[in-house]
Amino acid sequence: MSEEIKNEFSFDNEQYRKTYWHTCSHILAQAMKRLHPEVKLAIGPAIDNGFYYDFDTPEPFSENQLSELEAEMRKICKEKLKLERFELPREEALKFMEEKGEPYKVELINDLPADAHISFYRQGEFTDLCAGPHLDSTGRVKGNAIKLTACNAAYWRGDSNRQTLQRIYGVAFPKKEELDEYLAKIEEAKKRDHRKLGKELGLFMLRDEGPGFPFFLPKGMVLKNTLLDYWRQVHKKYGYVEISTPIILNRQLWERSGHWDHYKQNMYTTVIDGEDYAIKPMNCPGGMLVYASEPHSYRELPLRVGEIGLVHRHELSGALHGLFRVRCFNQDDAHIFMTPDQLKDVIQETVRLFDEVYSTFGLSYTIELSTMPEDHIGTVEQWEHNQDILKDAITDMGKDFVINEGDGAFYGPKLDFHLADSLGRTWQCGTIQLDSQLPERFELEYTGEDGQKHRPVMIHRVVLGSIERFIGVITEHFAGAFPAWLAPVQVKILPVTDRASAYADQVAEALDGQGFRVETDHRNEKIGKKIREATLEKVPYMLVVGDRDMENQTVSLRLRTGEDKGAMSLSDFTAIIREDVRTKKIQ
Repeated sequence: MSEEIKNEFSFDNEQYRKTYWHTCSHILAQAMKRLHPEVKLAIGPAIDNGFYYDFDTPEPFSENQLSELEAEMRKICKEKLKLERFELPREEALKFMEEKGEPYKVELINDLPADAHISFYRQGEFTDLCAGPHLDSTGRVKGNAIKLTACNAAYWRGDSNRQTLQRIYGVAFPKKEELDEYLAKIEEAKKRDHRKLGKELGLFMLRDEGPGFPFFLPKGMVLKNTLLDYWRQVHKKYGYVEISTPIILNRQLWERSGHWDHYKQNMYTTVIDGEDYAIKPMNCPGGMLVYASEPHSYRELPLRVGEIGLVHRHELSGALHGLFRVRCFNQDDAHIFMTPDQLKDVIQETVRLFDEVYSTFGLSYTIELSTMPEDHIGTVEQWEHNQDILKDAITDMGKDFVINEGDGAFYGPKLDFHLADSLGRTWQCGTIQLDSQLPERFELEYTGEDGQKHRPVMIHRVVLGSIERFIGVITEHFAGAFPAWLAPVQVKILPVTDRASAYADQVAEALDGQGFRVETDHRNEKIGKKIREATLEKVPYMLVVGDRDMENQTVSLRLRTGEDKGAMSLSDFTAIIREDVRTKKIQ
């Protein structure tokens, strides 16, 4: 078999992977109808991490029932049933599904054009309405590498007013070893769940009194502020100035920016003095007003203006997820205004800033170029020109990208940066959006070298994205064991005896005076328990101080990894921690 054909049928090939998983969804549906023929079928697509099928059944399925379905799926794979595609005219297709007693399939067919020929796939005694594609046989699927992972409620066609269905999720791989590796990663991800760690480490909480509005606790605020301090240091180095704009601005502003027409369903609105206002879902329009507040010369450009702005966006309650999807968050926005000939250099400079920040956290990334959506503003020619600029800038840096067709912002194309964490999962955080529209709408100007007024071009960009979401990402990336520079508590001092308590306080005072974040555990507990609990709290450094340390003016250093570094002088320890913090070392 040629290498090209091998690659075509490889799980690295997204199209083949989705076809494989789509076929698995049909095998699941066939197993369901064999074991529970009264169940009605809805839909069953492939998704990014496997597949699911929606079923109309009165009760959720238990773990035992999922195991029974898995066993039946394995039987179907061994039967090596051929998948055969056939078409029927619309009326025949309706009659076919009505006779099978499948009302959801009937509804789907009724939504298709009157003259459409409807496609089906048959495998043994089972037939399903489907556009495909599929593998040619159920024998292509390895039955011992299938796992049904969850069963949740889902509304028919996503409408909360429609029937509640049971959605069964699954995943499958060509080899059992690949499934085992995937399931091990899932178990590790559960341990790293930022919602679990956020509670255990005292970082943040989520309350029913404010769904989607996170509360940051004292240690979470230390983490958040340390992250923002770093953000400010990096942006000062790259020549940014910082501003702050109001949270609430009037309707006319949002109409002018285009958000009222294109984004209103996600905005919270209010009325003040009989006039419509909106709580800002993004910082951009305020940034336009700041630029327009005074005249500018080409000599000032590029002008890099940053803002860590609190924004609010209405998200459906079912979409909320810890810090990953919230209704209010701080966005590390920046708007860079420049002359057209500066654009490529500024984009590349911004990518270098991204490289510096992401490497600090040990995060790699891939880049996606999102192109013109249907609801765009501006001409097609402007969009094509701007898309080419983004392509050229990133290609000249030797970086690869993939096209995400039609997913640009309504005002311009963008580069999205998808970060890969320590488990290989990806998160979309950074973005660079090229915008020719808002400078036009807000009539922004600068005086050129020729003394005439010109329109600047601009980019919107975020590096962390949502600060809250980024905290969720790095909490899972580091499994809560943050690098020393970022850890809410950097040093935990553990006195062995009551006699050593006063000395522990002296050590804590000395470290606090040098700017380190320190806690002392004075509880009347055995030292083993203190060490175990400090380790569970993910504190990078534990200093055990006993009678001998007090006599010798030393500290005994233990790391959260369990490594015992032994006794050393306090100055030797401070040299270690100071260097780890300075270099932002990832332990």
